[in-house]
Amino acid sequence: MRKLPEITVLFWLLKTVAVTLGETAGDLLGITWGLGYVLTAGVFLGFFLSVVVAQVRSRRYRPALYWAVVLGTSTVGTEISDFLNRGPGHGSAPDGLGYAWGAVLLMSVLAAVFLVWWRTGQTYDVENIDTRSGEILYWIAILASNTLGTSTGDWLSDDTGLGFRGAFLVIAAVLLLLLAVHRFTAASPTVLFWIAFVLTRPLGAAGGDSLTKPLGDGGLGWGTAGASAALGALLVALIVHQTRQQVRGGRGPLTLRT
Repeated sequence: MRKLPEITVLFWLLKTVAVTLGETAGDLLGITWGLGYVLTAGVFLGFFLSVVVAQVRSRRYRPALYWAVVLGTSTVGTEISDFLNRGPGHGSAPDGLGYAWGAVLLMSVLAAVFLVWWRTGQTYDVENIDTRSGEILYWIAILASNTLGTSTGDWLSDDTGLGFRGAFLVIAAVLLLLLAVHRFTAASPTVLFWIAFVLTRPLGAAGGDSLTKPLGDGGLGWGTAGASAALGALLVALIVHQTRQQVRGGRGPLTLRT
């Protein structure tokens, strides 16, 4: 059966909630609980590897498992990005590369992933990926894109002076523009998908910071624990809804080739 979900409004809503939760959960363990970036990254890396192996081995699409992997890429990506950009500190580039250079480096990594993907001859069209090697490339690209998204979200929020809400609104406006391009032009849906997929991570990064940061810093003051609990409950509810949709309607068969 199909291993990856259909690209619908529900898909984008789930993706945005999952990556936003990845931002707040990463900050909860790494900063609020004081585990640090390295230890927190190790915890989330263990979670990510366990669920991605189960996903790749699965013979059909399982919503809870799929979104657990997306969440895993987001949490690991948050810690990798934060350590790369900030070093052991909590500001921009006290011992790290800084948000801008970190984003440039990670963008290069993502471009390299897509280049390797292209050289393999596997399709970029996520709804038609039907090989195990194609799915593995898909998950590597998602991990790279979610790590890049953390850096770009932090860069927009902090280095440009937009603040968390300003960065969120700018990225949301770009995503609406992409939607208009999709609806009214003949632009490649696959290209637009990957651009939007990358951008939802900085949207989640800025949105997560907007929820957790104190009111004086331009946030809503929910804190990392409160925001993570609310986002986790919302993600579970949406996964349950998608699972029920799958049971009622189902998807057409697509044999997974090795």
